[in-house]
Amino acid sequence: MTGVRGAHVAAATLPGARRRRRFAPLTPVALGVLSLLAVAAFAITQGAADIPARTTLTMLAGRIPLIGVDSTVPTSWERIVFDIRLPRVVAAGLVGAALSYSGSAYQGVFRNPLAEPFLLGVASGAALGAAIAIVSPLESTTYGVGWVPALAFVGAGVAVVLVYLFARTGGTVNNATLILAGVALSAVFSSATSFLLLTGGGATRPILSFLFGGFNTVSWPRIAFALPYLVVGAAVVAVYARVLNVLQLDEEQASQLGVDVTRTKLIVLAGASLMAATAVALAGVIGFVGLIVPHVTRMLTGRDHRRLLPLSALLGASFLIAADLLSRTVIAPQEVPVGIVTAIAGGPFFLYLLRTRGADRL
Repeated sequence: MTGVRGAHVAAATLPGARRRRRFAPLTPVALGVLSLLAVAAFAITQGAADIPARTTLTMLAGRIPLIGVDSTVPTSWERIVFDIRLPRVVAAGLVGAALSYSGSAYQGVFRNPLAEPFLLGVASGAALGAAIAIVSPLESTTYGVGWVPALAFVGAGVAVVLVYLFARTGGTVNNATLILAGVALSAVFSSATSFLLLTGGGATRPILSFLFGGFNTVSWPRIAFALPYLVVGAAVVAVYARVLNVLQLDEEQASQLGVDVTRTKLIVLAGASLMAATAVALAGVIGFVGLIVPHVTRMLTGRDHRRLLPLSALLGASFLIAADLLSRTVIAPQEVPVGIVTAIAGGPFFLYLLRTRGADRL
């Protein structure tokens, strides 16, 4: 047995093996980038306006520095592509990446494969915070900018803290209680949001977009405002990617290895909640993205969060861009809220996890 182990170690130290080990982790990420570019390019070419796909791609290539593709197209086509389709695809990609990334972080912190912004009540808490900002007398320049993401983050933070406190008993977090607490709090937050919707008058119309989720109101200024929040949240979580691997042990073992468990959890949860809250402020409540994508990603690349986090973001962006494309084309010209599309995919997936893993293993 010792000789076999030594042979494996010796083989792993060969130059060729070192090169393969060094470049192998790049392969899933590279495939994720290629799939994202392909899905995004296809989504931009599709829409109610009949613009040839080749013309659309030519217009996009003409905006890339150093390429300089000359194209003469109607001004109305340029406005459709650059002011409607492109920001919608970019917003869907950012939100999908944020929800998947934060879902991976939540699952790593709680060691629970069902932990994600929607099931933990984080999305509903963020939606309630955003709704309060909308109906309040606080000034904001435009819908989705200013106090909306700030109070959405507060709502998400409150949800995380309450879920954690309810699920923590005897110094440990019970996985079943965690999900049940998240579902219960999500119902409470959703009811409060519905109450504001019913009693707030005409000013509450934007709240409807939070309840169903969608990208029909996105714009470049809103994307630019949300981007710093997403970058900061992702950077905070990425710093602790290696520590998240250690947290997959129990808390006592992680502490013995020198990890400040409480501090690490608080920081990672803050970064993940910032991303989830910003996603809600940008697009509303979109469920199950943070549940489906991390599971698929773990099947492809394993449980190492140094690869799991970036690949989850790439696949999440591709998934939500595709879901949004389906939502605006399946019964065109009428549009289905993208939250309904993700729920149709996520509900059966959730039941599949319960059936295959069992509630006692979650």
